Amino acid sequence: MIVNRFSAQFLSMTLAAFVAVLFVAIPAHAQDAATIYAQQCTSCHGAKGKGDGPAGQYLNPKPSDFAVSLKGKSDDWIAKAITGGGSAVGESPVMPPFASLTGDQVKALVDYVKHLGS
Repeated sequence: MIVNRFSAQFLSMTLAAFVAVLFVAIPAHAQDAATIYAQQCTSCHGAKGKGDGPAGQYLNPKPSDFAVSLKGKSDDWIAKAITGGGSAVGESPVMPPFASLTGDQVKALVDYVKHLGS
């Protein structure tokens, strides 16, 4: 009887921890991408990905709207643009590479910018 009660408590705690991880991990993933975007991309691409960031107005060519520039582009293409810069995908060399981002950060950022472009 003590073993059954212990097993039930252990199972309940394990299930609660698993559910908590699911709810914590998803927003953290999104938050990381939003934070990275705010720190690294907003100054040129703008908060909504419209190419209207404050530094973007001084660039030639100007950053494009993600809704236009990402249309038909694969996740791999977007990831390559992020990690290798614009010249890595035949776009403007003005966009710098962000090669220091982890694979998970790049994937999260790809999802984030695609959302901005939709």
